[in-house]
Amino acid sequence: MGAEDAGGLAAARSGDGEAFAELVERYRAELRVHCYRMLGSFDEAEDLVQETFLRAWKNLPGFEGRSTLRAWLYRIATNACLDFLDGRARRVLPHQVEAPSQPDAARPARADFAWLQPFPDRPYEQDGAQPESAALARETIELAFLAAIQYLPPRQRAVLILRDVLGWPAKETAALLDGSVASANSALQRARTTLREHLPADRWEWAPAAEPTEQERKMLRRYMDALERADLAAMAGLLADEVRTTMPPYPMWFQGREAVMAALASSWDPASPSYVGRFRTAATRANGHPAVAAYLRRPGETVHRAFAIAVLRIEDGLIVDLTGFHDPALFPAFGLPPQMPPKDR
Repeated sequence: MGAEDAGGLAAARSGDGEAFAELVERYRAELRVHCYRMLGSFDEAEDLVQETFLRAWKNLPGFEGRSTLRAWLYRIATNACLDFLDGRARRVLPHQVEAPSQPDAARPARADFAWLQPFPDRPYEQDGAQPESAALARETIELAFLAAIQYLPPRQRAVLILRDVLGWPAKETAALLDGSVASANSALQRARTTLREHLPADRWEWAPAAEPTEQERKMLRRYMDALERADLAAMAGLLADEVRTTMPPYPMWFQGREAVMAALASSWDPASPSYVGRFRTAATRANGHPAVAAYLRRPGETVHRAFAIAVLRIEDGLIVDLTGFHDPALFPAFGLPPQMPPKDR
């Protein structure tokens, strides 16, 4: 700890709230990611970071500096998440709870499931990340990983994140969780076994997320154009044969280009009872992947209102997975407005 940080810590211990805030705010971005990995919810991760800071402020007199301030905050955040998760259901995506749907399936949203939420890449930019949190920002937080890790009991989840994602040594991980090195290693092995069972075979090796390629940017523009023009032929040309589409909180999901296009044909046809209206879009990023914010103008309305954040996974020039999160309340986290005027205005 540098002299400046030591001075800030001394001031914070004397009751200086501003000095404390300056010390801990630099870790907000990475703690938010850590809590999100533990919880699978952006909203809850925000709340748990605040809880972490409250606990840290309350217990600051007991911080003796035997670990770094960063490690101490991670200890508090991890235990806050474990307390929060006690007795709660894991978060899921639709394909984890039922079989693929028929194209004409139409069922109401379900609030009895705890649905996984996306994580906007934008907060990293907002927080002016320090070197440590910038490195964490490059670590993948793919939806496939987040969905798979939810199968782990909370303590195993914490061990796997600390060891395999953050790279903490076994001794430090055990100390953070008030356990032995042997118990931490055993939990890690069980977690890895479970994770392999629930991850796609080609997703076990987690490479850092990279900046979007020109091909991805081009695909994103083509997807947005097809969606805004309701162009079925153009959309079909963007989808892989075995594409999967989901949209929590709706339980139905579709597997394969034929099923996806049949469902779109109905919802995009103004003459169909299932017609939803017309879209406008904005490009964004979530979970290390290209994403699209979709705004919907329903029949009889004059403005496009926030509808869903769609996260795209692109492989070999085609969309292989599209997860649309129908939750307008998420839009502010992406720095997006709640509505757009018609395009011809």
